Amino acid sequence: MIQIPVAMPELGKEELDNVVEAVKSGWVSSRGPFVDEFERRFSSTMGVRHGVAVSNGTAALHLALAALGIGRDCDVLVPSLTFVATANAVTYTGAKVVFVDSHPGYWCIDPEAIEKSITERTKAILLVHLYGHPCDMDPIMETARLHGLYVIEDCAEAHGAEYKGKKVGSFGDVSCFSFYGNKIMTTGEGGMCLTNDDELADKMEILKNQGMNPKRKYWHDLIGFNYRMTNPQAALGLAQLEKLDRLVNKKRAIAKIYHELLNGCEGVLQGSPEMPWAKNVYWLSSMLLERSKRDEVINCLNYEGIETRPFFYPIHRLPPYREDISLPVAERLSASGLNLPSGPKIEESEVRHVALALQKALLRT
Repeated sequence: MIQIPVAMPELGKEELDNVVEAVKSGWVSSRGPFVDEFERRFSSTMGVRHGVAVSNGTAALHLALAALGIGRDCDVLVPSLTFVATANAVTYTGAKVVFVDSHPGYWCIDPEAIEKSITERTKAILLVHLYGHPCDMDPIMETARLHGLYVIEDCAEAHGAEYKGKKVGSFGDVSCFSFYGNKIMTTGEGGMCLTNDDELADKMEILKNQGMNPKRKYWHDLIGFNYRMTNPQAALGLAQLEKLDRLVNKKRAIAKIYHELLNGCEGVLQGSPEMPWAKNVYWLSSMLLERSKRDEVINCLNYEGIETRPFFYPIHRLPPYREDISLPVAERLSASGLNLPSGPKIEESEVRHVALALQKALLRT
C-alpha cells in the first residue's frame, strides 16, 4: 500500500471557496469571470502579455502548433527524453517529429544537437524544460533566429522556473503550460498558452473555440477545436496561483534535503541539477542511479510504501515513434533516472524517511 506518493496537490480553503463561488454563479462551462482573470493574472506572473486557457497541457501544445501553421511538409525538433504528449501534439498536425538528444549536465534538449538536426524542412523547435530545469535559452533562440524557426516552450513541468532571472515561458513564440493534478500548480486538468504576439493570441482564442468568429455568433471561419477551460477549473487555478511562490519554495526545499542526504552515496551518480544560469523548480526531485540498481530500487521502495517513478522512456524507443537512431545521452538518462516523492504536501520527516529507505535499498541491491 502506497503511504508516500510521488506527488499530491496542496488544496485548501482558498481553492474550495473559489470553486464554490464559480458553481453558485451558474457559470460552470467555459464562460465566466474566473477564466478571463486566470488568463490575465497567470500571463502577467510569467511576464507575457496574453494567456489563452485551454482544457489540458497537450491541447495547449497542439493549439500552439496549429496556430503557427505547423503541418504536413514540416519538421519539428523535439527532445526524445520527455513525456510522449510533446511528440503526440506534433503528430496531430501532420508534421514530422525529429528527435534530438539531451544535454548530459542538465538533461534538457542539447543546443548543439539542435543545430546539427536542422534541415530545409525544419520549421520549429519544441523544447521542454524537463523536470523543472530550464533549457539553455540563449543559444536556442540564437539558432532559431538564424534559421527562421519558431520556438515553442513546453513548460508543463516548470511553473516559475527562471533562466538568467527571467521566467521560462517568456522566450518563445508560444509557451505551453499544464495544470494537471501532479503539476506544481493545478486546475485538476487544464493548460494555457502564453504569447506576446497579439495576432497569434487572437488566432488561438478562435481555434480553441471551434474556429468561431468572435464577432459573429455561430459563424466559423476556421476548423477549430473544443479546447476550452471551464470556469470552476480557472477558479481553482487562481487560488493555486496565489500560492505559486510558496509551492516553488517548498519544491526547492525538498530537493535540497534530498541533495544533502543522497549526493555522494554509493550507487547515486547525480542528483537533480541546477546550472548557474538556472532556477530549477524541481517539479520532481530526481536522481541518477547506477543502471543495474535502478529498477530493483524502485521495487524495494514500493515494498516499503514509497512511490517512485523511472524517467520517461526516450520517445524514439516507443512503438509509435520507433527509429533506428542512437541518442546516447537520452538513453542513458532514461535507464538510470529515478523520480522521488516531492509533492508539496510531503513532510520533511517523510523526505528524510524516503532518503534513508533509498540508501538502504542501494546497499541491498
